Amino acid sequence: MKLKALTPLLLGAALITGFTLPAAAQNKDPLRISLISSKSGPFATMGTDVLNGVRFAVEEANAKGGVDGRQIIVAEGDDESTPDAGRRVAEKLVREGNKFIIGPITSGISLALSQNLGRWDAAFIGTISKADRLTTDACNPRFIRTNHSDAMDMAMIETWLQDIQGDNFAILAADYVWGHDSAKLFEKVVTNKGKKVSLKLFAPLGTKDYAPYIQQLRAANVDAIWFADVSGAITFVKQAADFNLIPKTPLIGHALLSNFVINATNKALEGVPGNVGFTPDIDTPQAKAFVEAFKAKHGRYPTDTEGQAYNGAMVLFQGVTKANSVEPNAVMAALRGAEVDSLYGKVTVRPEDNQLLIPNYMARVKVADGGLRPVIEKAYPASITPPPSPQCKM
Repeated sequence: MKLKALTPLLLGAALITGFTLPAAAQNKDPLRISLISSKSGPFATMGTDVLNGVRFAVEEANAKGGVDGRQIIVAEGDDESTPDAGRRVAEKLVREGNKFIIGPITSGISLALSQNLGRWDAAFIGTISKADRLTTDACNPRFIRTNHSDAMDMAMIETWLQDIQGDNFAILAADYVWGHDSAKLFEKVVTNKGKKVSLKLFAPLGTKDYAPYIQQLRAANVDAIWFADVSGAITFVKQAADFNLIPKTPLIGHALLSNFVINATNKALEGVPGNVGFTPDIDTPQAKAFVEAFKAKHGRYPTDTEGQAYNGAMVLFQGVTKANSVEPNAVMAALRGAEVDSLYGKVTVRPEDNQLLIPNYMARVKVADGGLRPVIEKAYPASITPPPSPQCKM
């Protein structure tokens, strides 16, 4: 477990810009956030983007006087890409008074934290984790997911697959909660379409040598491969290209088209389709404002992960304003069923399971803005989101 003291850069607008909060606002309790993500371990590269997105949202808000006139204070921690370390660092930071958690990547970490929120008197805004359990049998009134769930992705994929040629697919997924969920749901969608999955493979986290998996995939002679392994994506794509598995056999990516993966694999992913959570192509006033401000500060477009992290912070800040409080239960109650501004426009937090109902997007890796990135080819409305699960009892 690795901790970082209260981040000086984020301690408040007075330290960042010389801005002084009004006297009345200075009397309000600050919003104290536990920013917990992967600074080490297999998800460290993605974790950097999560941190960047939340930090930018905090700096931006503090520069405008805070949230509901409250200064935002951030304490950072490293979950080391594991549930045990994530739970330990979260408990420490929350016990120190930073009761709003944001930033974990893997569903295993998010599930470990979510089940402790009541004991900690904390709240959690999930911005990356996709496992359905977070909003089904393991749902929690203190947890709100602001990104797409696996079920939301598969509802879109089911429609998208109607236009895809081929009847025989293989799956290579990460051997943990999210990877198994992704594989199970994709197989269900494929078989419901009268197609088949003839090979399913699961790679442990931290896999460095994908040659045994690539050999099996080549021998299977399938029409396409469903790939769902974020932490191993760079290694797999490089090795698959070296062994000429791709582009001969097309990939379909679930959470594969992240900017950090594309940037690290030369042109190996050019033309590959997959879902995306955010790109600069999203045509809403909120997204355009974010992209413009981020580019002005950093000299580049925000990544998919930075956008999703920023979006989660947006929702949290509105909950504090709506509740006029930084008490976790009050903030989450104010958000439940509420309409909020997001990078996707005005959207609703579904009251039955605290899932943010947002559009979804299929993209393809293309040259845009001077480099390769995921470019949205089709948007799907939030109305295709499956109904809430009766397993969620809140």
